[in-house]
Amino acid sequence: MMLVSFASEAKLPDTSAVPGGVEIIRLGSEHLAKPDVTYRGRPVMVVKTEGEWQAILGIPLKAKPGEIRVSIRRGEEVSSRIVTIKDKQYPTQYLTIKDTRKVNPYKYDMTRINREVDEINNVLRHWTDSDNEPVNFIWPINGRVSGLFGRRRVFNGEPRKPHSGMDIAAVTGTPIKAPADGVVRGVGNYFFNGNTVFIDHGQGLITMFCHLNQIDVKNGQHVLQGELIGEVGETGRVTGPHLHLGVSLNDERVEPLLFFPPVSTLLE
Repeated sequence: MMLVSFASEAKLPDTSAVPGGVEIIRLGSEHLAKPDVTYRGRPVMVVKTEGEWQAILGIPLKAKPGEIRVSIRRGEEVSSRIVTIKDKQYPTQYLTIKDTRKVNPYKYDMTRINREVDEINNVLRHWTDSDNEPVNFIWPINGRVSGLFGRRRVFNGEPRKPHSGMDIAAVTGTPIKAPADGVVRGVGNYFFNGNTVFIDHGQGLITMFCHLNQIDVKNGQHVLQGELIGEVGETGRVTGPHLHLGVSLNDERVEPLLFFPPVSTLLE
């Protein structure tokens, strides 16, 4: 099994040019004007670090192996950069859900679900300009990793979308801490995600915390790293109490492990 625990500051996310990964693109000296970078028409995070500008690109989980093109604009100068995506095969996870309605919702549930999908998408597409270095995350809880990112999921024998975050098992009521400074961009109770909090860290980097027993922050609230945002629970579609931790970058769900300090591992 894999355990996560608090550790020292993380550096910029590790590069992993695979579906659901992150690519860091070097853009020249910090003495040049800050460039605007876009991918698929959406802005991409650009930070000043190590004496130069660097773009931090979230790669879609659905991306196919091959080349993608990122657009770069600096004043009147327009250019592009090619990123080569490598293949990665994620394993399949089979889960049994006691509440079968969470696998095959009733017809009238779909009205709620569709409304919630739009609401969540609007949150994850939000862009807040920021010049701060974005990644100094700490783990929000200690616990056992019970579900890895990217796994193809089969609920009660029925295939569903790949897992867009990672699950950390912990007892109900375990305090959840903000991984970094940010603004609460949304809170709510959702059909699948249960009680949920979104934190906007700037430039399209948003963390997501699902299945909470209790929410302790409000929409629009500024939070500091380590501040309590809620408690672990088992609301929504779950097999037991845990935290679903998601990371979204330029509206693409990416591997959380790339953003956090290294985890300690223990093989059973």
